[in-house]
This record gives sequence, C-alpha cells and structure tokens, in this order.
Amino acid sequence: MHSITDVKGIKVGNAEDLIGATGCTVIIIENGAVCGVDVRGGAPGTRETDLLDPVNLVEKVHAIYIGGGSAFGLDGASGVMKYLEEKRIGFDTGIVRVPIVPGAIIFDLGVGSPFVRPDKEMGYRACLNAKDEFSKQGNIGAGAGCTVGKAFGMGQCMKAGLGIESIKVGELIVGALAVVNAFGDIVDPETNSIIAGALSPDKKSFLNTEEFIIHGNVKETPFKNTTIGVVATNAKLTKAMAKRVAMMAQDGIARTIRPAHTMFDGDTVFALSTGEVEEDVSRIGIIAAKMLEKAIVNAVKNADSLFGITAYKDLKNFRESNPCNISKEN
Repeated sequence: MHSITDVKGIKVGNAEDLIGATGCTVIIIENGAVCGVDVRGGAPGTRETDLLDPVNLVEKVHAIYIGGGSAFGLDGASGVMKYLEEKRIGFDTGIVRVPIVPGAIIFDLGVGSPFVRPDKEMGYRACLNAKDEFSKQGNIGAGAGCTVGKAFGMGQCMKAGLGIESIKVGELIVGALAVVNAFGDIVDPETNSIIAGALSPDKKSFLNTEEFIIHGNVKETPFKNTTIGVVATNAKLTKAMAKRVAMMAQDGIARTIRPAHTMFDGDTVFALSTGEVEEDVSRIGIIAAKMLEKAIVNAVKNADSLFGITAYKDLKNFRESNPCNISKEN
C-alpha cells in the first residue's frame, strides 16, 4: 500500500473541516509502541514530548496526535484520550489506565477561518475514522490547511497536505506519514527541482526562497509553519534508539524542504517501534529519512487547491516547460 499502516498494529484516522481549512490526524497503536521524538524547528507546538526522553518512565505510547489550529489545536488530543480510555487502553497506574498521546500542531490559521480549530470532538472523530489500511493523501486530516513557500506571504504560497510512504526490505518494514506546512520550498530530490513553494507575483515561476534569503532578503512573516513527520517500523528499538531514528529521519525534511528548521518552523519527527524484528538502528534511520522524504513529496503532489491557493497539480504544464533546478542560479 506504500503507507505507514503497512507496519502491523498501526492505524491512521483523520477528521477535517475544509470550510475552516483545518483538521487533525491520529496514528493509533492500541498495543503500544516504543517512541522517540526529535524537535528541530524554532517555533514548535508539542504535547508530552518530554515523556519520550529515554531517561523518563513511560516506555510506550498509544497514539500520536497531529493537529492544525496552532496551540488551540492541541485540544484535539483530549478526544484521542477519551477514545482510548473508553477502550481501556493506556499506561496502567494501578488506579486507571492513562493513554499516552504525544502530539504536535501546525499553524494553519492563515487559511480558511482562524476561528475554526480541531477540538475534542474532532480528535474523537478522527479516532472513529481510524483504519489499518490507510491510503488517502493531500487535503485530509491535519493536511487540510497546509501551505508551503510563505516567504512572500499567503498570496504567493502553494497548497500542500498530508503524505505517506513505506518500504519492505526482507522482514523489515519502515513507513512514514508527513503533514507538510513549511516556510520553505519543496524540492524533489530525484530531480533536484522545486516542485512547490513561493511563487512570483504572476504565479508563473518559483522565487527560490533559499536563494532569496542567502542574498540578504530576510523577511519576517506572520504566517507560522511546521512540518510534522511520523516514521514507524516493525523493528525492535529502545527509546534511545527510537530517538536516534527520529533524528536521522529529520534528514528527509532537510533534503526536501529548503530552508528547513528555521525560526518560522516547528519541525518535529516522531519515531515508532512495534518491536517484531531485529535490525540495525542506523539502517532503520537511513530508510526512515528516505521514506519521510517521499512522504513529503507525496503530500505536495496529492494536494488540491483550496481558497484559491495554487497546488502542484495546477502547475503541471508550467513545470514541464520551465523546470526550476535549484543547482542553477535562477
């Protein structure tokens, strides 16, 4: 299926409001999974990430929550907690089971209505929609209000969304899910060309954000960003190893989003392990970075225009006749 749900035991559910241009995505692991996290952006919005430090108590998580709505959107994780508690899934405290639900949010308030955000009801609904065979991409879940290339404001940005990818190598399975809401441009590493990003005023060419900034044109933008990645594997990992995989998977963001990890982004990657096969952690990290790279590209290629924001699909003819190779001066 080329999906993160190719890792057995993982489900993905989404809920969105395309009028408000926001939504949330939940990755559910009912039997629990070892989890690590790496946060590199300068403007993160996260929940329960300290718990994932290898020195801290809890070993497994039961879901990962990704929401739009900036910090308001963290409320959606309460719906995930409610859903899991009803199923008696969680860390056994001896009194009640407490679901462990780390999460992160993106800033999508510049698209649609800034007053529509994921809430407890939407988070719960995303759980009800969860499937162990998930293949949808684009304007779904937390990808509903995603945009990229915002150095010149929302008038010259492009639409992005949610993307997935996976690979099976022998017994090893590694999958990825990405919610792409970046300040920078999106580059396809296979062609070394920008496929989405900041557009010229006539929307017929890419402005190349990285080159723009390198030459001294740094401009503060009120529209914050963030790309959230989740990589999962059936390999056996400790919390420390899972953190290393999350760190290595960030290379997938760096190879596809330029610039990445800026003060305008909250880039965060979670790594999940269901613990079925023995495998080298470095190999897993290398593959995870590649899968996240592909998921990011898929998030852009499958997005549809929303509220007049140009999508990759809209520029097909332009791209074929005017490739923007970032290795050349534009």
